[in-house]
Amino acid sequence: MANDIDDAQAELDSVEAELEMLELQISELLEKQSKLNSRKSKLLKTLEGACSSAQPSGSSKAPKPTFSKQDLQHHEESDFSWSKEVQGELMSVFKLSKFRPLQRAAINLSMSGKDLFLVMPTGRGKSLCFQLPALCSKGFTLVIAPLVSLMEDQLMYLKSIDVAAVTLNASSSKEDSKRILAGMIDKNSPFKLLYVTPEKIAKSKLLMSKLEKAYNMGLLARIAVDEVHCCSQWGHDFRPDYKLLGILKRQFPKVPLVGLTATATSSVLKDCQKILCVQNPITLTAPFNRPNLYYEVRFKDNENCIDDIAALIKGKYKNQSGIVYVFSQKDAENVAVDLRKRDILAQPYHANMQPSDKTLVHKHWASKRIQVVVATVAFGMGIDKADVRFVIHHTISKSIENYYQESGRAGRDDNPADCIVFFGFMDIFRISTMVVMENTGQQKLHNMVAYCQNVDRCRRSLMAIHFDEVWNDDECDQMCDVCRHGNDYVTMDITKHAQDVVSIVEHASSMDEKLTPLKVCEAWMGKGPAKHRKMITATSLSRLEVESIIIHLLLHGYFSEDFSFTPYTTHFYLKLGRKSALLKNSSHSITMKMRRILPSFSTADVI
Repeated sequence: MANDIDDAQAELDSVEAELEMLELQISELLEKQSKLNSRKSKLLKTLEGACSSAQPSGSSKAPKPTFSKQDLQHHEESDFSWSKEVQGELMSVFKLSKFRPLQRAAINLSMSGKDLFLVMPTGRGKSLCFQLPALCSKGFTLVIAPLVSLMEDQLMYLKSIDVAAVTLNASSSKEDSKRILAGMIDKNSPFKLLYVTPEKIAKSKLLMSKLEKAYNMGLLARIAVDEVHCCSQWGHDFRPDYKLLGILKRQFPKVPLVGLTATATSSVLKDCQKILCVQNPITLTAPFNRPNLYYEVRFKDNENCIDDIAALIKGKYKNQSGIVYVFSQKDAENVAVDLRKRDILAQPYHANMQPSDKTLVHKHWASKRIQVVVATVAFGMGIDKADVRFVIHHTISKSIENYYQESGRAGRDDNPADCIVFFGFMDIFRISTMVVMENTGQQKLHNMVAYCQNVDRCRRSLMAIHFDEVWNDDECDQMCDVCRHGNDYVTMDITKHAQDVVSIVEHASSMDEKLTPLKVCEAWMGKGPAKHRKMITATSLSRLEVESIIIHLLLHGYFSEDFSFTPYTTHFYLKLGRKSALLKNSSHSITMKMRRILPSFSTADVI
């Protein structure tokens, strides 16, 4: 029996070692694939022009795709019956002289009655693609938006340019609701855009009744579903009420639908297509890159974090507008107070505030009466303030998709703006307990943590992976901290360190104890109960190095998450991961790339 166990353990070690090698090879191959894809796309563009000019007439061609480059070019460049009016409204109402990439094609497709999904980076003008057609169409456009802050932002803007737009939501008065519901079936169309939340569609039979009458009268011009990724449970901001929006295309099949988002993968869009009951939508996807945004990650010192953020705002961003994103409603209140103590005009914004207070904060920020909004994710999607010079994350986002969306509120005027994340060890575990019930919550969080932990790959290249984009690092143009500071890292052998810290968790487990990440750190550094550090000598590494190694071991499967639920909270503990047994194998080693600013490794550890 003992021999069988030994044999099984030896075979397991061998399999784990082989898996480790495969993962390293996969990582290297993915990096190589990214570079080759970049070269391939450049070569295809070169050959495409040559082949099209050399193609003899009458020769056989491959079947034409559903929506080809030629179709896109046609909708970008051709004149339609509405083109003159659209161009006139663009200049006279929106005060714009030209369209941004894909805007004109999206508008022409929508005016043609086509169903459309538009994936376009935050700040690239998605809203214009339904606001402008609304002005050039009979009746009104129904806009479904997930957040009151988003609707208020667009309504403030539309009011400033004299576009008639209204909203129906939980805070609408009876008088306003009655007036708007009557306006929906008024042939003179007193408004061109009606903003509602998905909950309103799901719960208001009266609204659905009026929409049906408007549809039969030919007054429901189109349906715009803003932040369409909220439909899908695989999307980063899944909203259950969005799943009920399929009723709109079922009831109003002749009305074109446009779904808009900055962050949806192809699988999320397929999910949205099914949920919204859209048969054959055309998908337009703009490149994800925002070249004017500078991405940076800083280590978070919990004791001095507010001082660091305040120094940035009062120094580099003096008199400039910005957003500080935080983890919780309590954090929003506290950080806003702390910034005001440092003479910064800051106000909190979160879902638990009174609607009138949220509106006031939003208006004061938009008009520069305050400099900074300290916000949870309740403040965000679709916020259209062009001159935001900085978006600072006091706490990391729960996914790269969320971070891309939140940071994208900076620099909408195309001028340089900064996106800075303060990366704190304990924040990882706070967020982990928040996303524990989500299908892919832990993996998405791990991807965000890997983005922050990364020291050697362009920040944009890591984002590109999530948006199915081919990326060439040269295009970053030193607009992220990694590309700007070059090879500011060293490769370390952390095998012995990993063995020590894993043995702490293993020893606690043998005593039927669970350790939080904080207790693991303290035990490794020679603090806390002596029983937790019996097996090792206290490390001489700095706190930052200890935390970085523990994060690395969690991301790479040497540790895993262990949650404990109480009626009031969820606790996070570290337990041994599937690869921890590999550390008993003398031939197994682990390397890790570390920033040079972490000084306490001996030169013997540097590879």
